[in-house]
Order: sequence, then C-alpha cells, then structure tokens
Amino acid sequence: MPFLPEPLFQHGQPDRTAILLVNLGTPDGTSPREVGRYLRQFLSDPRVVEIPRAAWWFILNVLILPLRSRASAHKYETVWLREANMTGSPLLVYSERQAHALQQMLNAQGHDVVVACAMRYGNPSIPSVMQALRKQGVERILVLPMYPQYSGTTTATAFDEVFRVLGQMRNQPELRLVKHFHDHPAYLHALHQQVGAYWAQHGAPDFARGDKLLLSFHGVPRRTLELGDPYHCECLKTGRLLGEALGLQPGQYLVTFQSRFGRAEWLQPYTAPTLEELGRVGTGRVDVFCPGFPADCLETLEEIAMEGQSTFRVAGGKDFHYIPCLNDNESWIAGLADIALAHLQGWPLALPHPHVLDASRTRAQSKGAQSKGAQSKGAQSKGAQSKGAAA
Repeated sequence: MPFLPEPLFQHGQPDRTAILLVNLGTPDGTSPREVGRYLRQFLSDPRVVEIPRAAWWFILNVLILPLRSRASAHKYETVWLREANMTGSPLLVYSERQAHALQQMLNAQGHDVVVACAMRYGNPSIPSVMQALRKQGVERILVLPMYPQYSGTTTATAFDEVFRVLGQMRNQPELRLVKHFHDHPAYLHALHQQVGAYWAQHGAPDFARGDKLLLSFHGVPRRTLELGDPYHCECLKTGRLLGEALGLQPGQYLVTFQSRFGRAEWLQPYTAPTLEELGRVGTGRVDVFCPGFPADCLETLEEIAMEGQSTFRVAGGKDFHYIPCLNDNESWIAGLADIALAHLQGWPLALPHPHVLDASRTRAQSKGAQSKGAQSKGAQSKGAQSKGAAA
C-alpha cells in the first residue's frame, strides 16, 4: 500500500501537540450540486445508514439525492451567513471560531498547542487537516469530536476516518481520543450559562403557568439503541443534569429528538410533534435549546428556529423562543479548554528552550544530516534521512 508523502523534516524543529476538533460536516455552497455531493458522502457512510450496500446505493442515488439535494439546498440558502466577518456555512464559521478561540485561550495559559477543526464529511476534511498538522511539526494529536453524547453514527465514524488516515502515514503521530463529554461539569456549566444568559436578557418562561423548556437532541434510529448504542442514555443524562442545574422539576422540561429521516422508528418523543401538541393545548411559551449541538447549524437554525417555530404557532402556540447554541461563547471555550487539558495530561505542552533545539540540530548535522531531510528529491545518505540522528 502506498503511503502518504511525509512532510519535510527539519532538525531542531520541536515536536508539537494539536487538538483536532471534529464536526459532522457541511456543503461547500448552497447549490444543489454542492449539497448533493455532501449528502452523497454523508449518506454513503455505513455507520450512518445500516442497510445492505447494493440496495442502499440504488435508493440513495436514484430515489433520494435527485429530490433531497434541491430541497436541502434551499434550506441551506436560508441560513447561509453572508456578513462581513461571518461568511459561509454556520457550522463551519462557528467551528473555526471555536478552534481559534480555544487556541488563543490555551496559548495565553502558556500551553503550546495547535488547534484545528475538521469535518467528517465535506471540507476541511480530516485527511487534509491531519496532513497540515504534520507539516507544522505535530507529533501528538488529541481528537475531540464535537459530539457531547457518543454515538456510533457520529463519534465512531469520526474515529474511523482518523484511523484510516493514520494507516496511510509512514511516520504516525501519537493519538488520543475523547469519546464523549455529556456529563462533564465544564460542558454542563456552559449549557447552564447559555440558558441563564438568554433568560436574563429575554425573560424566563413562567413554568408555574405551564410554559416549557424543550431540550432537542439529534435523533437516531431506535434500532441503534436496541443494538447497544449509548446515545439515548447519554442524551437523557445531559437533559436531567441540565434541568437540575436550572432548578427545574420533571415536566417543566422535556427531552425530545429531531431530524428523523426515513420511515423507520427513531428515538422518541419526536421534537416536531411535541411542539405541535404543545401548541394545540395552548401552551403560552416554549423555549427550545439544543444541547447536543455545540455550534449552530442547519438543524438548529432552520429546523428548530424556523420550522419548529412555525409548527408551534400554527398549532395554536403563542410565544416561541429559540436559545442559540454554545458557539464561541467564552464560557464554552473555557469548558472546551478544561475538557481538552484533562485529556492532554502527560503530554509536553511547552516548547523546548531554543538552545536545546540548537544542540539537537548541531548533533544531527555532525552526523551528516541536512537541514531538511527525508522527503527531498534526489539521493541522500541514510544519515541525512535519519530523524533519530537528532536525538
């Protein structure tokens, strides 16, 4: 099997540590072609759709994509950001902001850490970002999927892709994985702060008169729960812990599941029918928050803030409030830093002193190494190719 080309190695270059924030993905643009390309990659993943491949290929390419690509393109058009400092897919914009803010915070604390974001489907892809990190001298990568609740349909497939890329590397970096953080105190604190800040600005629901807080998580087929996926349990735990932190009683908040796709039964209760029922019985106010989405995206901005609001009000509901996701709020960036640092323990997070790097370079050159080694074209001596000579 051919391996990926190794980046040029320079003796005296420090080994660095990186945090790779991985999210689901997004199309490059809002045209049906761009959206269709993204959906094809996403829905072709056997961890996302567990149907025999031959049958699913026909269903996806003949029945689903020709119709869904155009409909989804219209939906993306309604949420696409086109402001001076925020242009593109909301998920990508907020993911990049999170990565930038996290790196700034960790660097300010004295940690020499590189932070990058990648998408499981679409761009920036996991392979391209991992290669870019290697070119920066990264030898240790903490993979932190932006899925607080673990699922084989999300977290596991992100890990699969990281391992696939790792298998193509000749000189592999060290790797650590964050499986989930659904009950991490820093994550729960950020959720509590976000809801509290919204209520402080817009007023809180009157729970005594029957107002509700809906905690809407992305749904998955119920079959995954029956086969051992812990996602459902972790969503319920996050909801319970957040409800307790907000001082709410059971019944004042509801955990629901959105984004059902296809005819199979998914985790219930479903978000849209719940909103419809709350509207039908004349609920005065409903607030909807999506704890499983650390960044706003199509599923929150269009499906909840737009469609969900319409569903509730058409059914007879009165006051609808969508509480934005954590995005790049300072409390969430601080929470991300806490989560990351807990998993980075034992790895060096400070650059070596320059004289240590200079000494390493001098020793390597005394053994015949060139300033840049292994991957330059043309014949080189074994000494020039040896990273070990710098030891």
